[in-house]
Amino acid sequence: MLETLISFVLATATLAFSPGPDNIFVLTQSIVNGKKYGLSTVMGLMTGCVIHTTLVAFGVSEIIKQNPNLFFIIKLSGAVYLLYLAYQVYRSDAKIAFSTDNVVKKSTFELFKKGFWMNVLNPKVTIFFLAFFPQFLFSETISTVIQFYTLGGLFIFTSFTIFSSIAILAGSISTYIKQNAQIGVYLKWAQIVVFVGIAVLILL
Repeated sequence: MLETLISFVLATATLAFSPGPDNIFVLTQSIVNGKKYGLSTVMGLMTGCVIHTTLVAFGVSEIIKQNPNLFFIIKLSGAVYLLYLAYQVYRSDAKIAFSTDNVVKKSTFELFKKGFWMNVLNPKVTIFFLAFFPQFLFSETISTVIQFYTLGGLFIFTSFTIFSSIAILAGSISTYIKQNAQIGVYLKWAQIVVFVGIAVLILL
């Protein structure tokens, strides 16, 4: 069980570090408006993750109870989706690009709401949770709802820690990215390895 949870945290950390619209948005808000504005955005994003965790926890748990074969199809579909994500990352540009031009100054509460709705209204997040979480169910005796919430809590804690670090260290991180073009390549391939690795575990 512990090994599964550690693997989940490591995979989550790799994905949180990898450049994406969420952490780039946090980075730009922190650079332009200040650390507390970036942290407000992070709080909104993580609150949105609670909604997605709840949808997956109760939806998938019910499917497991009612139809194990359908759950297997969901896991298989999850593997295919993760391979698709790996392919999308492979085709993408490894260069990390962010712009602070035309970043509108908003209040901390406005940024909290922005982060929340960015997350909740993104169907790709629900699909990702649906593909990612079931592969790390860690017990045959503990309720699947509890397991999903445990994974959701670990996902939110890990992502919150990394995203908050990005907000607090925004200036240093942006300088480092500009001076080290190769960092994007390393993060790109780390992301591909995580996606493919989890998909292969499912298929095997």
